[in-house]
This record gives sequence, C-alpha cells and structure tokens, in this order.
Amino acid sequence: MPTPSEIYVYDGADAVAEALASRLTAVLADVQARGGTPQVCLTGGRIATKAYERLAADGPGDVDWTHVDLWWGDERFVPAGDGDRNADATLDTLRAPLRLDEAHVHVMAPSDAGMDLDAAAAAYADELGDTIFDVCLLGVGPDGHVASLFPGHPSLETPGSAIAVRNSPKPPPDRISLTLPVIDRSRQVWFVVSGSDKADAVLQGVLGTGPDPVPAALASGVDATVWLVDRDAAAQLPDDVARMEL
Repeated sequence: MPTPSEIYVYDGADAVAEALASRLTAVLADVQARGGTPQVCLTGGRIATKAYERLAADGPGDVDWTHVDLWWGDERFVPAGDGDRNADATLDTLRAPLRLDEAHVHVMAPSDAGMDLDAAAAAYADELGDTIFDVCLLGVGPDGHVASLFPGHPSLETPGSAIAVRNSPKPPPDRISLTLPVIDRSRQVWFVVSGSDKADAVLQGVLGTGPDPVPAALASGVDATVWLVDRDAAAQLPDDVARMEL
C-alpha cells in the first residue's frame, strides 16, 4: 500500500535545494547515530545539482560521509567524463569536500568500460543485490518519468532491479535504470521538482490522474513519500491537497 504523500512547497528552486540538503543531512546523521550505514540513491537534475553544491559547501558536518553508500537511480550509457553522465559531475562536486570513500561509491558503468549495455545493467544489479535505500531521490520529467522509466515505455514492464533501457524518448537513447520494485522498497522516496514545466507532472504524480498513471505516481517509499517542490511546480495541485507552504 503506497504511503500518503507529504507535500512541501517552497518559494523557488534554491529553497527546494536547501531543504533537500538539510533534510538529507539530518536523515544520514540519524541513521549513523543508530549504528547504521546510510544507503542513498542519488538523482541528477537541476535541483539535485544545487543541493549537492550546498552539501559540498557545508562540508561533512554531523555526517561521516566516508561511511555513506551512494547509489544512482539511473545513468546515461555514454563514455566516462561525458557531460551527460549523472554520476561524474556529482562526484566532482562531492568527492573532496565530503571526503568520500570510493569503496562506498557505486556508479553505473560508462559505455567505454568494456561492457555492453546489458552487461553493465546486470553488473549493477549484482552490486546492488538486496540493498534497501534509506532515501531514494527522484527528479520528475515533464512527462512524469522518474529515473529512466518513461510512460508507455517497455522499461516499465522489464523485470529485474537494474535494467538496460533502449530507445529512450529523451536522449541519449541508451541508459541504465533501477526499476520500480527497487525504488518502492526504499524506506523514503523524495521527489524534488521545480518549474512550471513540471506542474502537470506533479499533479499526475501526486494524484495519479489519468487512465495510465505516470511512473511518478507509481513510486513511493515504505515509510514516507515526500514531495519537495517550488510554487511553480505545485501550481496545478488543488487546494484540498494537504501541503505545507514554507
């Protein structure tokens, strides 16, 4: 049974990014205080990038980032160093300021790593195993896609935990993506969204409107499902949807 969505609305993209960074830091510190090693699934996108820059600027703080496992929800299957890769730019931002331990950094293979797309997806599935994320971050596309799971695309029905995605409707066409069952076993799923171009996707994701729910409407956390959005992205939500204005 999906958990009810908690919706937090902020003045703009910068405020969403700040909230994301501070919330994530608090959760990771709490997991470590209880003796755990946090498992975090990262996403790309403009909000996440701003949040990672904030984390880097703040430094480790109360979190021992050498004992945080970082995963990715999807990746573009392009060569290492390509600007389309999610992980590379994120690690460039976080690695030194947070003193990351490479043993706890789990990236999806680039296209020049000596594996084809299927083998790269299978390798990530093996590495992931039965990992349960404490927090899974998800951006949302204007079409309601999350990770590299697009509406009406065969990837939505592909079994497995990490899968090859071909002919993505958004370039580049070849990608690796986690599947909904992996996302949905996360303790918390956080959607991070900004901009008026995402307003319809937020509406569909929160309310599950339409005959075929978009992927964003199918993703939820076991303990919490949280939407961190700006006012533009929340513009189409009806007044009777419970939310907090911050």
